[in-house]
Amino acid sequence: MNRARAGHGAVARHDDRHRSFPQVAPREAPDGRFAATWWGNAWVEALEDTALDPARLARGKAYAGRGHVDAITVTPGRVVAYVHGSRPRPYRTEIRMRTLGDDGWEEFLDGATARPDHIAALLDKDVPHALEAVAGLLPAPGDLVPDCSCPDDGYPCKHAAALCYQAARLLDEDPFVLFLMRGRGEQELLAELNRRNAARSAAEADAAAPPMPTVPARTALDTAGAGLPPLPAPLPLPDRPGRPAVFPPDPAAPDPLALDLLATEAAARAHAFLATGLDPVAALTPWQDAVRLAAAHPGSGLTASTRALYRDLARALDRTPTDLARAVAAWRQGGAEGLAVLEEAWDPPAGPFDRARPALLAAGLPAFRPWRNRLSGRSLQLRLGRDGLWYGYESDADREDWWPRGAPDHDPVDTLDGLLGR
Repeated sequence: MNRARAGHGAVARHDDRHRSFPQVAPREAPDGRFAATWWGNAWVEALEDTALDPARLARGKAYAGRGHVDAITVTPGRVVAYVHGSRPRPYRTEIRMRTLGDDGWEEFLDGATARPDHIAALLDKDVPHALEAVAGLLPAPGDLVPDCSCPDDGYPCKHAAALCYQAARLLDEDPFVLFLMRGRGEQELLAELNRRNAARSAAEADAAAPPMPTVPARTALDTAGAGLPPLPAPLPLPDRPGRPAVFPPDPAAPDPLALDLLATEAAARAHAFLATGLDPVAALTPWQDAVRLAAAHPGSGLTASTRALYRDLARALDRTPTDLARAVAAWRQGGAEGLAVLEEAWDPPAGPFDRARPALLAAGLPAFRPWRNRLSGRSLQLRLGRDGLWYGYESDADREDWWPRGAPDHDPVDTLDGLLGR
C-alpha cells in the first residue's frame, strides 16, 4: 500500500549504501601480493598486523584463492559473506569496522577537492596517495573486527581471513567500496564532490585577474591611420605555474595520468621560459627527458599508475622498465649528473681518486677494487662524477647489479657513512 500511495510516476531511488558483489574469480597481483593497489594492500595489512595466528591467515588466503568465498555484501561498517569450509554448510562470516563521523568526512572531502587532479583520480577509480592519511580513511591495525559462525575462536579464523582477502580484491576494482565501508555511498559522495568542485571553480573565477584591455581589430589593421594606440602591456607573470585541467575518464581518450603529467610539465616549462627566457630542459636528450619525467612522478613505491608510466616511457625509448627505474634512482640522486655517473665510465685525473682508497682504509672500511672512476667492494661501490662528487651504489654481495643509493658528497668516506648509517 505504501508503494501505491507513492503515486504513478514515482521513481524508486537506488540505495547504493547496500551493495552486493558476485563471487570474485581467483587471481594474483602482478607483484605476487594478494591485492594490486596500495589501498587494497593497506586493507590486507590491517588484518595481518592484528592476526594472532599466521597459520590461519595462510589457510584463509588459500581459501580465498580457491574461490571458497561466496557473494559479498557491503554496508556501512560491515562486510558479510558465506564462506565454505570443511563442512557442507557454509559459515556466515563478517568483518566490522568503524564508520567515519561528519568531521571525518568533512576532512576527507576538503582534501579530495583541494586539487582538481584528486577529483579526476577518484572518478577514475584511483585514490591519490595524498589522501592516504586523511581522516583515518584506511583501516589501521585493530580497526577490522572479524566474526564467524564457525566454532574456531581464532582471531581471525580462516573463514574471516578469506573474506578479508577477497574484500581487498573488491577494493582494487572500486575504491568507493572502501568509502561505503566507512559510511558513505558512491552517489552521495560524487554529488558532494561535484558541488564542492563547482564552488571552488566559481571562487577561483571570481578571484581571477580583470580582463585585459583590448584594441578593436579595425583600428589595429588600419595602417593608413595615424597615431595607432600602443598595444596593451603584457599580463604580469604569475607566482607559480597554473594547474592543469581536469581530464574525465573516457575509454577513447589518452591515459588521464599521462595527460595530467604532460600538461603539468608544459605549464612549468612555459612559466620558466617566461621568467628567464630559457627552456630548462631544451638541452636534454629524449632518454634524459623521459627519466626526468618519471623521476618527477609523485608516489611512494611502484603503484599501478607508476608501473604503467614506466612501461610506456621505457617502451617508447626501446628500454626496459628496470632500466628506467635504475635511471630514475640515479636522477633523484644527482639529476643529469647522477644519470651520467650511472651510464658513463671515465678515467679521472690523478688526485682525488688516488687519495680515496687510503682514506677509506684509514676509516676502517674494507679494500675497494679500482676501475676507471669506480671503487667497488662486495656490496658497496663509489663512483666519482665529473662534478667532483662521490656517488654511492649498492648491490647484493658479489653481484654486479649496482643501484644508486644515498646522497653524493665530496668526501668518499662521508658518502659511504651515509649508506651505512654511521
